[in-house]
Amino acid sequence: MNSGSNNNEKALEVRTHDIPIAEVMTDFMMQGWAPSPLTGITSHPSIPYTKIRREKLSKQYVGKRLIFPCGSLKVRSNDSDFPYRAHSAYSWFTGIVASDCVPDSLFVMEPNGSSHDALLFIHPRSPRDSDEFYKNARHGEFWIGRRMTLEETETKYQLKVRQIESIEEFLTDSKETLLVRGQDSVIDRLISENEEAEKEFLNFISIMRAVKDQYEIDEMQKAIDASVRGFADMVRVFPAATSVPRGERVIEAAFYGRARLEGNDNGYPSIVASGAHACILHWIKNDGDVLPGDLILIDAGVEVESHYTADITRTFPVNGKFTQAQRKIYMIVYKAQQAGIAAVKPGAKFKDFHNACMVEIAKGAAELGVLPMTPEESLKPENGLHRRWQFHGSGHHLGIDVHDCSHARKEQYAEAVLEAGMILTVEPGFYIQPDDTLFPEEYRGVGVRIEDDILVTQSGAKILSNALPRHPDEVEAYMAKLLK
Repeated sequence: MNSGSNNNEKALEVRTHDIPIAEVMTDFMMQGWAPSPLTGITSHPSIPYTKIRREKLSKQYVGKRLIFPCGSLKVRSNDSDFPYRAHSAYSWFTGIVASDCVPDSLFVMEPNGSSHDALLFIHPRSPRDSDEFYKNARHGEFWIGRRMTLEETETKYQLKVRQIESIEEFLTDSKETLLVRGQDSVIDRLISENEEAEKEFLNFISIMRAVKDQYEIDEMQKAIDASVRGFADMVRVFPAATSVPRGERVIEAAFYGRARLEGNDNGYPSIVASGAHACILHWIKNDGDVLPGDLILIDAGVEVESHYTADITRTFPVNGKFTQAQRKIYMIVYKAQQAGIAAVKPGAKFKDFHNACMVEIAKGAAELGVLPMTPEESLKPENGLHRRWQFHGSGHHLGIDVHDCSHARKEQYAEAVLEAGMILTVEPGFYIQPDDTLFPEEYRGVGVRIEDDILVTQSGAKILSNALPRHPDEVEAYMAKLLK
């Protein structure tokens, strides 16, 4: 049984709504097809960078076979699947972009002396000399479009490419193997599990991604620039959103259109949180009404074809003007973010920018008269009362995953030192629940978060998402221009 065989068998099953195929039709379908090779294939720009990544990994794991599954399609309902997205480690080490990813593929780093050979096992295009091209609903070109051949894939990504059907025979030896487990059930069964070694393997390939190379920085900027345009798309539909029930979804749909136009997909489910929904940190139902006079918190990012994603949050007044109470809360968050960004620099600890943000959050709560102790007392670890209004952290690593480097240990993440080339979010917030009686009525249900994507440079920090206004005066002017 090969890696893709379960899916192939499922695709070839006769479903109750399928139309039987006569033998004469089968014969007819094998005739009269012209050659259709791809032309103009060039080497992908990620290749110099993926080679360096693999060389570093190879030195760490001399003599060990390393396997990265692309991942399988996941059923949404009956014979309908969720949109496909390749596993991040597979994408990072191969450079294969979303439109070229084939489900059930495997990337293998095969030990060869003191280094490794880079082998890609794929299900190539469906040739016209078999019936797969029209019978197989999972892989057939009549159903899902043309895939690249083995040779075309080799040309574009400079990897040795083999047929996925050969993988079981390839894995019959007893070579020591490390696998990114949980992505391909067939490969999981073929490779004996070594829980501790695989955990360390995940950890190492995760922290490898902390410092971005120039290709990654450029792809991140593409994702961020597309997201900035997506935020403008959303603001433009505010009037339409206020005119219908569940207007949050009108706004959500506007951003999704931009993500699909300029990228692969949303980088994560968009948060479109109007009114008190902004106080629900991971509000993704997006089924609320959008009312003039309320604030709306939007957290969204475009994922580009290379799988790199932006992660930006803005809080807008729906009608284009902040009330006095809204502006007070907004300015607390704005000052907190300014302090956080100023703390981002090489040599600083990752947690330093969070601590800088929280100083301003504590000061703001004290100025509003709701903190029952001084900001200094509240900031002590044994107290932390200001966290009532910002319980989450103030940022995270960002890259090919929205929460990048997620298998890093605490000392490699929160306690680690920032280096030039890291990309982070800085995203403080202040959320006043609608039933928080410590605040007067006009503040209740107000939630604000401001989030930007920050590149650590040799001298400090660069705000990659700076094209999207942050100061409340600039936000109002921006909205007025888009809504005129």
